[in-house]
Amino acid sequence: MTVFFTADTHFGHGGARGLYRRPFADLAAMDAALVARWNAVVQPGDAVWHLGDFALGRAAKPEAAATLLDRLAGQKHLVTGNNDPDAVQRLPGWASVQPYAELRLDGLLLVLCHYAFRSWRDMGRGAWNLHGHSHGRLKPLPRQADVGVDAWDFRPVMLPEILASRPRRTVGEAAAPG
Repeated sequence: MTVFFTADTHFGHGGARGLYRRPFADLAAMDAALVARWNAVVQPGDAVWHLGDFALGRAAKPEAAATLLDRLAGQKHLVTGNNDPDAVQRLPGWASVQPYAELRLDGLLLVLCHYAFRSWRDMGRGAWNLHGHSHGRLKPLPRQADVGVDAWDFRPVMLPEILASRPRRTVGEAAAPG
């Protein structure tokens, strides 16, 4: 089983195209591309942690959201965001729903929340904070990553990709200015 992370799909949110400069002709094209890109990388036996803001508007209505969730491959966990109404949170397609989660993967503690933290449990011991909400616009702290679709070519991402995308410092090396 492969574990993926994503956030901020904003299915059904017409304003997302303009607000986050998404390169899709219209809302239907955006939603279709998000489903296709998800299913291009996620297999049925994989796990996906969605860190909030799954669907809005008509797509967040129970029947539409359930149909959409069923079309997405994998076992899906929701870490709730500010745009996840109760109807979305109660969908039977979620393996779990919570506002915060901690997960051990590949020897690392991952602290999962929709929001980026300034500090988190065991951050001084190598733990990572994975989040959404900022749509790739927030400068991350060390061992912190935005897993939202706007930062990852509109698809879920695996931990090795996240780790490889971040510059690494060796012990005793000074941090780069800025």
